[in-house]
Amino acid sequence: MYQGITASLLSLPFLIASRNPTPTFHPLEIVALALFLIGMAGEGLADAQLDAFKADPATHGTACRRGLWRYSRHPNYFFEWVMWLSYWLFACASPWGWATIFAPAVMLWVLLKVTGVALTEAHCLRTRGDDYRRYQQTTSAFVPWFPRT
Repeated sequence: MYQGITASLLSLPFLIASRNPTPTFHPLEIVALALFLIGMAGEGLADAQLDAFKADPATHGTACRRGLWRYSRHPNYFFEWVMWLSYWLFACASPWGWATIFAPAVMLWVLLKVTGVALTEAHCLRTRGDDYRRYQQTTSAFVPWFPRT
């Protein structure tokens, strides 16, 4: 029941966007589409980079620091959230669309605290130990940013 309620609430940006009475694209919708494409490309690239890293036997037991993983410990989750932000932005072009800001906020909370980052961090600390602790000290947890020295 909880999952059904959550799914219904998180789908509200899509419902509001689909009921937009304006027949033409609003500039916000165009920006939202660009943001969605950035999110999709970023998540796909991060996943592909992680798959290639895991396929290399020489990297077993270490943290991935290749590509986007050099700038964020969880770029795939970051770009997933970017897509959720784009759904809200798309809804903002419709009447009352701004009121669905809770959807990307809830997804951010879920990705950071419930699943995603929280669970992955715990798993990586168990399986990669000190190497992952060093990675945590130099690399942003979520938002891609330049590594700390």
